[in-house]
Amino acid sequence: MISEVFITCAATGGGEVPKQENVPVTPEQIAESAIEAARAGAAAVHLHVRDLKTQEGSLNPALWRAVVQRIRQSDVNPVLNLTTGEGCGIVLGRPEAPLPLAPATWIASARERLVHIEELRPEICTLDCGSKSSKSNVNGVMVNTVGMLRAMAARCKDIGVKPELEVFDTGHVVLANDLIKDGLIDGVPLYQLCMGTGNGAPPDVTTLMAMVHQLPQQAVYSAFSVGPMQLPYVALSPLVGANVRVGLEDNLYLSRGRLATNAELVLRAVEILNRIGVRVMSPDEMREKLKLKVYVR
Repeated sequence: MISEVFITCAATGGGEVPKQENVPVTPEQIAESAIEAARAGAAAVHLHVRDLKTQEGSLNPALWRAVVQRIRQSDVNPVLNLTTGEGCGIVLGRPEAPLPLAPATWIASARERLVHIEELRPEICTLDCGSKSSKSNVNGVMVNTVGMLRAMAARCKDIGVKPELEVFDTGHVVLANDLIKDGLIDGVPLYQLCMGTGNGAPPDVTTLMAMVHQLPQQAVYSAFSVGPMQLPYVALSPLVGANVRVGLEDNLYLSRGRLATNAELVLRAVEILNRIGVRVMSPDEMREKLKLKVYVR
């Protein structure tokens, strides 16, 4: 067990917007929701941006700029954790005719996936360490090749942005560990254990501990589960040495039938942690723990 943790708020995902209307979509909505989450106690905010027409994930630098500038000009200063997880989706045709690929396929280059990181220089960006079949589309695959990940990790190292190694299954931990062994990750390695995602590692404690036991001894890591297990994972995470993540990317509800805001999910996480005697870290304490390269506002 660890006695202090940082909370990351994942404010909005990049997939299809749910029918419920509590997920922020526009740059202004995303930024304001992240700001409120930081005021509620989140040390870091993990962000996607959404295309204003399709409402799906985007790499448009103008959208990223609008979100990041609004947060940086606010009265809070959370650690910014920006996704690089867009542009890695392949959708095959029917099982009996998998080619040509479906029009929904979107594969971007390593450089394209890092354009907003290069420009805005957040302290952290995600690196999805592996491929995974889609739960929502039976012919879809999230594709992250070893070559792609090595190229992205090398560029992050060059510009001084710490990758958060996103692992969705046990084999992804092995791939992430190899990046570290090959010298592509500087400093203290940061992992995110993503549990309960479609066709990824299930959220049971046995699977979680199997992943924890594969991590390097010096690693700092967080854990979360999607859906109704999100808040139970707030209590579980410190018990297995992990930091905490909540937010509308992973879970829409504060309780059964009660839609949440990001700030409410953070406040509930703070309450849970306080009740079990775990102290919540500030953004600057998180920066110090991870030795982050700080953007000068």
